[in-house]
Amino acid sequence: MSARNNVAPSTITVNLVEGGVVVQYLDGREVFYHGPPEPVTESIKTPPGKDVHVLVTDPDGVEGVMTYVNDRDTHDDILETTGVGRVILSGDDEEVLYPGVSVSTDAYSIRVEADLSLVDGRVFVFAEDELSEHAYELVPATDESATDESTTDEFTSGESDDTPEQHREDSTA
Repeated sequence: MSARNNVAPSTITVNLVEGGVVVQYLDGREVFYHGPPEPVTESIKTPPGKDVHVLVTDPDGVEGVMTYVNDRDTHDDILETTGVGRVILSGDDEEVLYPGVSVSTDAYSIRVEADLSLVDGRVFVFAEDELSEHAYELVPATDESATDESTTDEFTSGESDDTPEQHREDSTA
């Protein structure tokens, strides 16, 4: 397999619908991320070994930027034509995807953290493979959630028994 490079994302169309999030790539194809996203406080450690996609939208949720984290399957030219970005992490790397949103490795998992006071919009994290699909929205801490530490690292309650292929129109990018 050839080496994969970091690719900068472009602005793409987003539609927040009941039951999930629809992303329209620059080439016109649409992908449905099954949800609704589980709210988690400011950071999430994804289940190990999942494909991780981070979507940061504008405040209205009508457009945004999407970045694949550690995707080694999709060719650079496909990402560029779809508008999806990619960041490759190794070891203990940490990358800023968007002002206020960073990703890092945590063993075989990916940690996504957001300083939501710096983000003028919403932050969604999708973690999936052929067996399950997880959807999260990073939300600000409240007095109640700040005392419940389990909300930041739990990932079982956002799991769907359906496979991503059952919910996607196209999963090639």
